[in-house]
Amino acid sequence: MIPHILLQIVVVPVVASIVIFLTRSILGKKAGWITGITLIYTTALLCVAGLRVYRGEIIHEKYPLGPEVSLNLLADGLSLPVALIINLICTALAFYSIHYVDHRIEVIYGEVDKKTWLIYYTRFFFLYLFFPAGFMGVSFATNLISMYFFLELLTIIPLYFIMAQFGYSDYITRYKVALICLFWGVAGATLFLIGVLLAYTQIGSFEISELKNLAGNPLTFWIALLVLLGMATKLAIVPFQVWMPWVHAEHPTCIAGLLAVYANIAAYVIVRVLVLPLHEDMKVFCLPILIFALITMVYGSFLTLAQSDVKRFCACSTISQISYSVFGIGALTIWGIEGGMFYFLSHILGKAILFSTAGILVYVTGIRDMRKMGGLWSKMPISAVLWISAALILSALPPTSGFVGKWILFGGAFRFAMHENIALPIVIVGLISTILTLVYTFLTAIRVFFGPLKPEVSSDNIKDPPLTMSVPLLILAVIALILGVYPKPLLALLHSVIGLL
Repeated sequence: MIPHILLQIVVVPVVASIVIFLTRSILGKKAGWITGITLIYTTALLCVAGLRVYRGEIIHEKYPLGPEVSLNLLADGLSLPVALIINLICTALAFYSIHYVDHRIEVIYGEVDKKTWLIYYTRFFFLYLFFPAGFMGVSFATNLISMYFFLELLTIIPLYFIMAQFGYSDYITRYKVALICLFWGVAGATLFLIGVLLAYTQIGSFEISELKNLAGNPLTFWIALLVLLGMATKLAIVPFQVWMPWVHAEHPTCIAGLLAVYANIAAYVIVRVLVLPLHEDMKVFCLPILIFALITMVYGSFLTLAQSDVKRFCACSTISQISYSVFGIGALTIWGIEGGMFYFLSHILGKAILFSTAGILVYVTGIRDMRKMGGLWSKMPISAVLWISAALILSALPPTSGFVGKWILFGGAFRFAMHENIALPIVIVGLISTILTLVYTFLTAIRVFFGPLKPEVSSDNIKDPPLTMSVPLLILAVIALILGVYPKPLLALLHSVIGLL
């Protein structure tokens, strides 16, 4: 048996990050490969842990840090699949970044000497490894202060500095957008912290397992509202969506998929912190959550249809897609919650592929305006397959994971509507709105990859990128296909926890 398996999954990326920082002058371009290999190792650990959990074991590691704060870690049927899928995405995008970061340094800083190049290149991967560490910490944490720490770790360290130094636009705009990202991230985490501290005054503990003692407490409504508002800022639910198009579109594309994970993981936090321990108290929020999720679905879809910038297109679609997970969770039925969590994992797979393919288009053509693209299938067939794969996943067409997620979450939403007739038209409109995703993903695919070849992209230099960029994305597409064809193991894991409701 592997000792401290969950602690290793959280800490090993931090150790690798420190090693890269201390040996940056020696490692050079090997920093990218070390990052990828490190995450392959933690993914292997997650697979081992996953087999144990699938067999019915719950892994609970205790690491007390003080009287009320701990680094206790829990792997069960909910946290384990979330951590595994996220870590797979982190691994894929680490290999994708090896060439992409080199390209970004050249575009932003031009021809630089070897020492300067080395500083920027190793700095990216030093910062990158904080993403998987933070994501794993949020997934496995059993202590609310630890969870807050990992949420802030994701906000303050990698997002700000990577955006500021490797993002798009000019120098001043990059730092402005990085500050937007920082302020919104801190605002959401602060609202979460205020809710946590208010809960502590009532139960005298920061452990998530003790939150059930808040059931029926008059202050529970306000505690839940604060946490929901904090997570809504990260989920970009209307009216908290204003940061998403700016931040998501201007981040370097090699981590844009991780920014989608950063926003989506708030759905997991809501389920873990509020829905599971306080299911009855959360029922007062059902209709408001469904209404705001529906507004966000429709608004995000029409906003996406209006875009001509390929990166902003992907950013705006994230606003719409996240809200489907929230919609399912908001129904508070077992099917709705399980479907919402399944679709959350499907969405981040599809969005990592879509956004990274958009990055490939910019990397190869140097163009962000989709009106100047067309006919690229003949020059970039692998990239076209990747875009269409992502479109299939996000449009929830069989046999992809997106179809399974939306089928279950809307099934759960209709079961809720059977008891609350006022919710029935909301659920029906939500189901109809899924057509908009089909329209904007495939309409864009036709615009970019089919039709006559546009003069702006007719150069002989335009071709599919190196395999280290495309193969990891193809692997993610295969995973989404497997989950669509054979979802039973993942659904069984989710049901082992959520089904207890």
